[in-house]
Amino acid sequence: MTDPWVALEPGADPAERVRVLRRAHETFTAAGTVPRPVRPVVAESWRRSARAGVGPDGTARVELADGDLGAYRAEHPLARVMPLFRELMGTFAADGEHLLAVCDAQGRLLWVEGHAATRRRADGMNFVPGARWSEGAVGTNAPGTAVAVDRPVQVFAAEHFVRRVQPWTCAAAPVHDPRTGRILGAVDITGGNGLAHPHSLGFVRAVARAAEAQLALLAPVRAEEVPMLSALGRDEAGLTLCGRRIRLSRRHSEILVLLSRHPEGLSGDELLCALYADESVTPVTLRAELTRLVAVWRALAAVRPTAPVRARLAALDAELAVPPGRVPARIRGAT
Repeated sequence: MTDPWVALEPGADPAERVRVLRRAHETFTAAGTVPRPVRPVVAESWRRSARAGVGPDGTARVELADGDLGAYRAEHPLARVMPLFRELMGTFAADGEHLLAVCDAQGRLLWVEGHAATRRRADGMNFVPGARWSEGAVGTNAPGTAVAVDRPVQVFAAEHFVRRVQPWTCAAAPVHDPRTGRILGAVDITGGNGLAHPHSLGFVRAVARAAEAQLALLAPVRAEEVPMLSALGRDEAGLTLCGRRIRLSRRHSEILVLLSRHPEGLSGDELLCALYADESVTPVTLRAELTRLVAVWRALAAVRPTAPVRARLAALDAELAVPPGRVPARIRGAT
């Protein structure tokens, strides 16, 4: 498997994989050993779950209800990016009969939204706002495990530690405070076995990055962190940030000049058309350039960046990572 955080290898039979995982899960709960081909990330999570005293027939417990939940999530930092989560994931969740969920750093679900019938099914396992879904509470699951290991992760079927969760598949990615780097929580997509695809993991990873960039945009910025772009009269622009200056490549210069001239933001399609006259150029080419530009930016800042242009880069990256079959929504980095 090329990516250990993805649940299924390309071409794998999901039904057969479910049978193998169920047998492995029964072996672990009976004897404490993890047979192959359980992924290392899942095996380690099962062991943590067992050490925490989680039982395979347990269920999540609701810790925040009614007024307490409303007051808590109104003050939570992730409340500021819920509109972004809904814009990027809401239609995908509703059309695909999935759920969009957001938890805090303790694994407590703050929001669970999406397809109505799927929500009713999820109610049966207490996958509801206010319930704690940390590994220590309900064992291996995408939002809880993503928070535990601080990595985007996909959990498929019987990889879930608790049996009543095993009909589900989910993918989640942690969201960090852009200034301090601490985990604020995780964003998750939950549904059926159709989510057991690398695209769903890449999707939530990109959405989490866009949320971090949006939080950076909304936060107060120290004067020394404001980027200065010098491009007049030269083919290659200069970028100054945090007291350091570099010369950008011609393509990266073009990207930043375009973004700086559009403070309201550009969609992925708009940026693609502005950069490339050749209509055969695909979004993959633009994504590669954005990835390289973000790496340059991080090396220059030597910290988690907080500037508006970075926010627009991450939002564009999220749009270009939208799963096939969905028309990308317009992404506005400054909204």
